Amino acid sequence: MATDSMTLKGSLADRDSWDATDECSIARALDVVGTHSAMMLIREGYYGSHRFDDLARRAGITEAIAAKRLRELVDAGLFCKRPYREPGQRTRDEYVLTERGRDLFPALVSLMSWGDRYLSDRQGPPIQLIHSGCGAPLQASVRCAAGHEVAMYEATAEISPQRRARSETRKSLSRG
Repeated sequence: MATDSMTLKGSLADRDSWDATDECSIARALDVVGTHSAMMLIREGYYGSHRFDDLARRAGITEAIAAKRLRELVDAGLFCKRPYREPGQRTRDEYVLTERGRDLFPALVSLMSWGDRYLSDRQGPPIQLIHSGCGAPLQASVRCAAGHEVAMYEATAEISPQRRARSETRKSLSRG
């Protein structure tokens, strides 16, 4: 059994009969979070930054880039704006992660773990994420719905049942 790829099943098995570019969830996700600045702003949201100046400074990006990227992340539903007002100042917006933004946490942990493993210097990772409930370090893993840890070579890619049903419905309507 090959350990360098997953298994493609059904119509996906013939790699030349399909193209992943039109219907790729990875590509769609990267369209939203695939820039360095977007991921750094999301990281800072996880670390507790909410105010524009703080987000831009801590992410290490210019205010112009921060404004553009935060607008895109708000439009994509990863952050929402919440008004606040300091005494004697005008009302401003702070940026708060939404459920959609918080749901990226496993991806961030995976990227961080990969960077720690392959890109850290000999002194080890700069930051360690810890489970505050028990004190153990966080680990990224892929699990099936039954709870089994799954290696890449144990995974199978196939057309989802919803897409398969929709495709069959379209075929029967075009025939009839």
